[in-house]
Amino acid sequence: MRFPIGIQSFEKLIKAGYLYVDKTELIYKMVDTGNYYFLSRPRRFGKSLLVSTIEAYFKGKKELFKGLAMERLETDWTECPVFHLDLNTGKYESVQSLLDTLNEALTAWEQEYGAVEAERNVGLRFKGVVQRAYEKTGHRVAILVDEYDKPLLQNIGNNELQEELRGILRLFYSVLKTQDRYIKFGLLTGVSKFSKLSVFSDLNNLEDISLNRNWASLCGITEEELHSGLKPAVEEMAESNGLTYEETLDRLKEMYDGYHFDRDSIGVYNPFSLLNALKNKQFNDYWFETGTPSFLVEILKRTNYELNHLAHEEQTSDMLNSIDSVHRNPVPLLYQSGYLTIKGYDERFRMYKLGFPNQEVENGFVRYLLPYYAPKERGESEFFIQKFIQEVERGDAEAFMERLQTMFADNSYQVMGKMELYFQNCMYVIFKMMGFYTEVERTTHRGRIDIVIKTTDYIYVMEIKLDGSADEALRQIHEKGYAEPYRKDGRKVFLVGVNFSSDTKGVEEWKVEE
Repeated sequence: MRFPIGIQSFEKLIKAGYLYVDKTELIYKMVDTGNYYFLSRPRRFGKSLLVSTIEAYFKGKKELFKGLAMERLETDWTECPVFHLDLNTGKYESVQSLLDTLNEALTAWEQEYGAVEAERNVGLRFKGVVQRAYEKTGHRVAILVDEYDKPLLQNIGNNELQEELRGILRLFYSVLKTQDRYIKFGLLTGVSKFSKLSVFSDLNNLEDISLNRNWASLCGITEEELHSGLKPAVEEMAESNGLTYEETLDRLKEMYDGYHFDRDSIGVYNPFSLLNALKNKQFNDYWFETGTPSFLVEILKRTNYELNHLAHEEQTSDMLNSIDSVHRNPVPLLYQSGYLTIKGYDERFRMYKLGFPNQEVENGFVRYLLPYYAPKERGESEFFIQKFIQEVERGDAEAFMERLQTMFADNSYQVMGKMELYFQNCMYVIFKMMGFYTEVERTTHRGRIDIVIKTTDYIYVMEIKLDGSADEALRQIHEKGYAEPYRKDGRKVFLVGVNFSSDTKGVEEWKVEE
């Protein structure tokens, strides 16, 4: 079995004999039942391959669809002009860089369908070439834009440049409405939806299918598709890892499944991670190895986001569909980027419940956050956590508290946002990392954190204060009876009172009781 890792061309994939998970029945349904669509999906989810497949269909390349659902569904196979714009590869550091990318595409199209000197800007040129393509061929055109939002996403935080880029894109994309009589089909894909861009405010003929259960499996791999088309690969992976077939399926599900793009919709696997795991026969965090945008962390910090909310966020559909308020609320961007997914729906209040989709995302995101929140370099932070866990597991409370104090001893570390939230988020990341190896429970309240850590032989009940005292923290453990539920457990119980100082930005003192 040949796995199409990184292959975005449908024609190349088919001709070279790579695996293709058949989505052509859904593609036929899209073309048959509608005209203009917008689809938002996380990166590495197969959007580019989807666009390439649709392009091959509209170009009438029937031979590529042999054995697929499209072969039995389509009877006409009329070749249409296709305008395929891919904004994924560009680096948009200026207005000119975007204009250069659009000019390159327009020049190629004009060489085929002609140009008019009076068409001076990108909007007029696109409008003209669409009309001439129809007049020359007698067939209405298909317009496919892959990663329409890449120029805007690359410049989150640069409002002035973003506004200039919006103006150009607004002019270019307006053709989808002004030239409707010449257009048979239009699809825009991207990671995020900028509702203020007039593509969405003016184009009332553009159907957003991002949160529509009918199209939930258009990108990604379903459970059924895994079982039917990938069974031999799963069997090989099971044998390679000394697992049963069922155990391998369970592990794959735990690691890479769990994405939902509407309430009660079918769940899908991240195709990039799943196919990499099956190809390499190893369970790794493949999606995170391709890079995580650092601006996400900056947004989390600037908005004073409480990280412990990641596991139980709630948002309306309007908020999930737009990231225009990203500087006030980072959650829609986290959802659209694939770090959170839909976990449930509150019908009464029309609120979507969000959380991490799977173990790969949860583990990878927390590891990625660690050097941004804990005041150590990435490699140093991982080393500290490793030693921290070893000391916790052998019952050396004094040693792991000394290590925690050392971790925060770098006074040059810049704290961004509220002091209480800074400590809260630091401790969330540290103990979330520990939770991958030990059992950690957290009850977070404003201004303090209760933490319970469980290992094979020990239980630690911790109370953390800010600008208080270790005695005060221990007194609260006793008065509130935090340790009582664990006294009959059989494991040794440690009570740990910790005080953080806002002056020194670190652990000022601690006390341990048995």
